[in-house]
Amino acid sequence: MNKTAVDMTGEVRTRISDIVSNLIQSKSIFKEFDPVQTSQRLSNRMLESWSPEQVMEIPDDELTDIMKDIMVFQAMSGLLADLTPEEMEIFDAAVAGR
Repeated sequence: MNKTAVDMTGEVRTRISDIVSNLIQSKSIFKEFDPVQTSQRLSNRMLESWSPEQVMEIPDDELTDIMKDIMVFQAMSGLLADLTPEEMEIFDAAVAGR
């Protein structure tokens, strides 16, 4: 019996939710992430770019790496947003090698 697109979409969302939950539990950098919101956001992004079938074909370790990379980027951008103007100047100078 063939699975419908709705079934596959649900499987994608469950799979991504499980990965996100594991990452939040295992990596302290993600402790501030809301697992439900993060899972929904990442599922939506994946399903905007790929069909449910394509996402389900991605090996677990590769999909976990994709989710982790996106979450690290989000965590780091959140850290920069919290810097004061003085801290941002110091950061910019360090990045520029001044």
